[in-house]
Amino acid sequence: MIIGVPKEIKNHEYRVGMVPASVRELTLRGHKVLVETQAGMGIGFTDQDYLDAGAEILDTAAAIFDAAQMIVKVKEPQSVERAMLKQDQILFTYLHLAPDLPQTEELIRSGAVCIAYETVTDDRGGLPLLAPMSEVAGRMSIQAGAMALEKSKGGSGMLLGGVPGVEPAKVVIIGGGMVGTNAAQMAVGMGADVVVLDRSIDALRRLNVQFGSSVKAVYSTADAIERHVLEADLVIGGVLIPGAAAPKLVSRDMISRMKPGSAIVDVAIDQGGCVETSKATTHQEPTYIVDDVVHYCVANMPGAVARTSTFALNNVTLPYIIKLADKGYKEALLADRHLLNGLNVMHGKVTCKEVAEAHKMAYVDPTNLL
Repeated sequence: MIIGVPKEIKNHEYRVGMVPASVRELTLRGHKVLVETQAGMGIGFTDQDYLDAGAEILDTAAAIFDAAQMIVKVKEPQSVERAMLKQDQILFTYLHLAPDLPQTEELIRSGAVCIAYETVTDDRGGLPLLAPMSEVAGRMSIQAGAMALEKSKGGSGMLLGGVPGVEPAKVVIIGGGMVGTNAAQMAVGMGADVVVLDRSIDALRRLNVQFGSSVKAVYSTADAIERHVLEADLVIGGVLIPGAAAPKLVSRDMISRMKPGSAIVDVAIDQGGCVETSKATTHQEPTYIVDDVVHYCVANMPGAVARTSTFALNNVTLPYIIKLADKGYKEALLADRHLLNGLNVMHGKVTCKEVAEAHKMAYVDPTNLL
């Protein structure tokens, strides 16, 4: 198979779909890998590194999209990239379609086979291709939140862990999954007063075992969210419903009643955000203020630590890239129900129930198309 790796063009996005080691795995299996020039420069890989791994270097994204049977990316294709997709071409990347109608419509029109990293599942009910980026984003959320609390950023001027004789900041984490657990780990390490809310008793038990009395694991109700958010210095939004838009758990009214100078990091912004006042921002302009509350809503948080993130992502995507290249998408999808769960759009049809529901579109069972 001919596999294309274009350079990412989203604002301050330095990750790359495949590192040279991944390219070498594919070329050793007889596949052809085309890499756009300087695609890996943001994380220290030169064109020569890719040539040494067996890739061919092309000058433009247009050349990559024109020649490749499968496009491997990191972030959702931007409008100019969506216009280059072709009928029956495989697109393998993060998509986050539920809150993004324009992208969904353009992918439908393309006729491409669009497989989203974030909805591929595993035998344990997890999301293996989303997990490493959730780990990174969860850890980064505390760094970002600590900075947002600085006075120069519009925050209250609190040090997250306090100092002897001065109370630490209260960090409230909504969602006890991968993002929430990693956020809690960092917040505890920095000495903050940490509360995690979740509706899964199993998740709360796991947090209790992992952190003991360092974290207050609280069952999530509307009342509990309101009470703790209003007391918080920093709120982390880490809620996820796979494939679907994130529920708005923190209302505009709550924001208006939060402590002046408090901060919110909405990690769920890729799926529309779990805070009513959230809107996607970039690494260039990461924050804005609503009712004296600093909002950090960067939609590609792991892009800030692009080298770590790229290696973590490649570790989990490579086996699926190999499977799709070796077998072709039809055989690969039919042979692996977990990979099949990643299929969001195919041949002009929406094949993910959550995306179809979000946009009030018809859902088509992917096995009927395959």
